[in-house]
Amino acid sequence: MIAFVRGNFVRKSPATVFVDVHGVGYELQVSLHTYSKIRHLDEGTLLTYFHVREDAQTLYGFFEQAEKDMFLHLISVSGVGTSTARMMLSAMKPEEIARAIINGNGAQLESIKGIGKKSAERIILELRDKVRKSFTDSNISPLINNSLEQDALDALIALGIAKTAADQALRKVFLLSPMPPKSRTSLKKHSKSCKPIANSST
Repeated sequence: MIAFVRGNFVRKSPATVFVDVHGVGYELQVSLHTYSKIRHLDEGTLLTYFHVREDAQTLYGFFEQAEKDMFLHLISVSGVGTSTARMMLSAMKPEEIARAIINGNGAQLESIKGIGKKSAERIILELRDKVRKSFTDSNISPLINNSLEQDALDALIALGIAKTAADQALRKVFLLSPMPPKSRTSLKKHSKSCKPIANSST
């Protein structure tokens, strides 16, 4: 099993990367997401997934763990192959796909070439719980869309409020209001409904 390759990027394109590892060249299939991360790099490390079929053996490369995790989630869904998963990761960032799945946003998934309504519904149905757990544990919130919301979430967590409760409070402030709050008043008001995490120390 090849977990990763580290070497010189001797040839790069939006679809493939050739990596020279001590004189041995590896051809990796990559998404536009990974290509955008390495396009200006001469060398580096790519995480890998080795896909074996009767008629082909293909090595896929990923710049970051979150993308590989999402790739593995996607190909576990019936009807979603490696090519479709790479297409999805070329169209959207891993956290954007995660957010769409968690929020049940099938329309956003359908906007990706090759993903129809039934496929989008199947992806959401089969992956919502898995993605919510793995990506929430990686501090990727389904609520976060910009730095202001991220700062607000971090502030509530720093106050000892559980992340789930903080998400719910911020959803009321940011998602149910047409304009972001211009002061800390709204944040304080909604954070009152959040219970701080109990201190276990005696």
